Amino acid sequence: MFGAIDHIGVAVEDIDAALKIYNEQFAMAIQYREVVEEQGVEAVLLEVGDSHVELLRPLGPDTPVGKFIEKRGVGMHHVAYRVDDVQAELDRLKALGLELIDETPRIGIQGSTVAFVHPQSAGGVLTELVKPAAGH
Repeated sequence: MFGAIDHIGVAVEDIDAALKIYNEQFAMAIQYREVVEEQGVEAVLLEVGDSHVELLRPLGPDTPVGKFIEKRGVGMHHVAYRVDDVQAELDRLKALGLELIDETPRIGIQGSTVAFVHPQSAGGVLTELVKPAAGH
């Protein structure tokens, strides 16, 4: 079952301009910033209470986030829910007939375990299941 909202992913074209809003104006502390070549993004995780906002800048137009921005523009990209067991949650959702993007979990940013549910099965919202790595 979903434990909490882990983060909201926001697709941006200019991560430094977005940081002026989220970090400087909204006063959200930066937890980390990294380029993740295998996912085709530069990501910045910002703290907000017990959750986060994750800014995602595509490294190119042919990346998943680049294609998202081309199709839908900048803005909310996904909602990530914290779970205790990503595979068990994938199995539960699949048994309910939901369409999964990932049949098995993979390693995400900062060593978390993640998997995605297709937006068509989640009211039009890309849904991420995430189990943060120990210590995060």
